[in-house]
Amino acid sequence: MKRSTKVISIIIIFFLIIASVIVARTMIGKHFQKKFSKRPPPGIVVTEVVKKEFSEKIETFGTAISNRTKSFRIKKEDLIGDLKLNSYVKKGDVIIKLKSGNIIAPFNGVVGYTGLTEDIFVSDSTFIITLDDNSLIYSDIKIPENYSSVIKKGLPIEAKVSSYKNKIFAGEVDFISSRINAETRSLLTRIKIANTNLELISGSLLEVSVKFNLRNSLSIPDTSVMMEGEKTYVYKVSKDNIANKIEIKIGSRQESNIEVLSGLNIGDIIVAEGLKKVYPRSKIKPIEKGSKNSGSEWKKKAEKNNN
Repeated sequence: MKRSTKVISIIIIFFLIIASVIVARTMIGKHFQKKFSKRPPPGIVVTEVVKKEFSEKIETFGTAISNRTKSFRIKKEDLIGDLKLNSYVKKGDVIIKLKSGNIIAPFNGVVGYTGLTEDIFVSDSTFIITLDDNSLIYSDIKIPENYSSVIKKGLPIEAKVSSYKNKIFAGEVDFISSRINAETRSLLTRIKIANTNLELISGSLLEVSVKFNLRNSLSIPDTSVMMEGEKTYVYKVSKDNIANKIEIKIGSRQESNIEVLSGLNIGDIIVAEGLKKVYPRSKIKPIEKGSKNSGSEWKKKAEKNNN
């Protein structure tokens, strides 16, 4: 009898322990569920869908040519005193004083001089002074034949040089040849660039991009796009700061921007950065790109665009 009572007591204690564990786990689960359910939505960088210029480009190379250039051959024995040249002269300025008569600048330009070798002039007593008008820079470039139907006078161009790696010089197509070169299968085209600060030097190698098919299209940052197979998605933010996953159609990519053909409207608010923190129908705390501010301003924009 005593043994039976002991067994029953052990069983009761065992079930009490199990019940205690279950109750404790339930209470802990509810505690953490309550705690994490109050966690604020993540701060996500958002941006507005805007319109930007997109275009196709023809990439090629060319050599910088001065607008005007003139050379003066001078004998050293004709010099008055030591040779001293100003780097820049204006029209009418004295470039150099000579016994036989001063050399006057026929136009504004950059002055330089080059010593010539003996085998050309028999002696080293002669040198050349050059005057280059670099206010405008021209370059003759070759456009492949298959682009001949789109190349037109006045098309914008962009040029780069190795000495100014991060600078883009803007210009336009100035002249187009009337025929295709049968040997190179290319169309000779002249471009011009306003060289206001005289940064481009004659003879420099130019990396040229001729822009055509210019258009103003909806634009979004490339960091906002999700690719799934052949489909493209973004998270569009509603007036209630809910991120909705929507499919869009995209066009060309230009620098860090992507052209949007359909699926969005100008002024829509989308997630720009932090896609890994977002999932469909989740609530977010919008943060303007490049700012620490969030919330009300973007909510007003979203309400305006959704109405």
